[in-house]
Amino acid sequence: MLTTASYRPLADRMRPQSLDDFVGQSHLLSVGKPLRRLIEGSSLHSMILWGPPGTGKTTLARLVAHTAQAEFRALSAVLAGVKDIRAVVEEAQARRLAHGQGTVLFLDEVHRFNRSQQDTFLPYVEDGTLLFIGATTENPSFEVNSALLSRARIYVLKSLQAAEMEALLDRAVADSVNGLAGRVTLEATARVTLAQAADGDARRALNLLELAAELAIGTDRPSLITDAVVAEVAEGSYRRFDKGGDQFYDQTSALHKSVRGSDPDAALYWLCRLLDGGCDPRYIARRVLRMACEDIGNADPRALTLALEACEVFDRLGSPEGELAIAQAVVYLAVAPKSNAVYTAFKAARADAERLGTLAVPMAIRNAPTRTLKGLGHGAGYRYDHDAPDGHAAGQRYFPEEMSPQTYYDPPARGLEIKIRDALARRRGSPPSTSA
Repeated sequence: MLTTASYRPLADRMRPQSLDDFVGQSHLLSVGKPLRRLIEGSSLHSMILWGPPGTGKTTLARLVAHTAQAEFRALSAVLAGVKDIRAVVEEAQARRLAHGQGTVLFLDEVHRFNRSQQDTFLPYVEDGTLLFIGATTENPSFEVNSALLSRARIYVLKSLQAAEMEALLDRAVADSVNGLAGRVTLEATARVTLAQAADGDARRALNLLELAAELAIGTDRPSLITDAVVAEVAEGSYRRFDKGGDQFYDQTSALHKSVRGSDPDAALYWLCRLLDGGCDPRYIARRVLRMACEDIGNADPRALTLALEACEVFDRLGSPEGELAIAQAVVYLAVAPKSNAVYTAFKAARADAERLGTLAVPMAIRNAPTRTLKGLGHGAGYRYDHDAPDGHAAGQRYFPEEMSPQTYYDPPARGLEIKIRDALARRRGSPPSTSA
């Protein structure tokens, strides 16, 4: 009879006991690579393991502790607090004093701790009481104290590739001690489907395999796990997408950069990835408006109009029909001529406005709605541009007297800005007009 006490999930039973059993992370764990050298060597140091779920962060921490012949203590920042950390520290100090044995403290989801909680580790990491290993799915440069970062090395773990995932599944099916050997066999197409449904997460792959095995096992041994069985357990499989997390911002960045790089196909792919992951289409629509301003600008002013109309269409139609309008805008922006001239000019002008303070408006272009203000010189010497032959009163000064005239806006020779560039060149290079 299966009991809660005796049951261990397949993913836990198949946890690697050595580096040779580890699947994935070859960029860190192949022979001669940095983390393998560290684990097999003697000069261990504190570290932060950054990567998606199911990439082996906990297992690597256990292997480090085993190699160091140290006591392994694991806490989750979701459940633990400073009191739990102090209890581990007291145990570690007593163990070190009595037996000379070190302690590895593994803190899962370290980014969940606030900065004052993270500071709790510092003196004990510094004096060697603890070998600290933090695990996070979020960018540690944003989420972890700089003081803690300076005492720990960051290792980036990657999602498992399809071939690695299939090898992991085959190993679980063939393992006679901890796996499913003799109980099930895995249809080739089912293996591929399982690997895809796991989306790079080894733990999820093994959990799905275990569920599929429970459905497939019958009177015949070994039972065959078919593609139909896998499709049943994988129904509703998620994509790794954390609204507000790294996956979210990375994919949003990929969409923006694909549009900027004039690749409509890649832009559509990342748009669909965001939508598939559950991103609010209204957020994407707002980001598309930003792209129209920042990356297309006056090279094609219609881009901003189309992006704004896409927002309005989505508000009227909703999902999924309204998403097509966003896709249309994304494609238009991707193939439109690009210019960040207005974006660059705006930043430069804002920097000068902040740096130079409250400079006076030149008298000629001050507002002069009353006789008193006119008597004080407001508007004196102003020339009305529409009275000039070409609609431009050349030589008139618009910058403050204390500030030399600046050129912020430098349109490139692309799209509509070709004509704007030519017009500005004529105006900026024209001699001062002598007419009043």
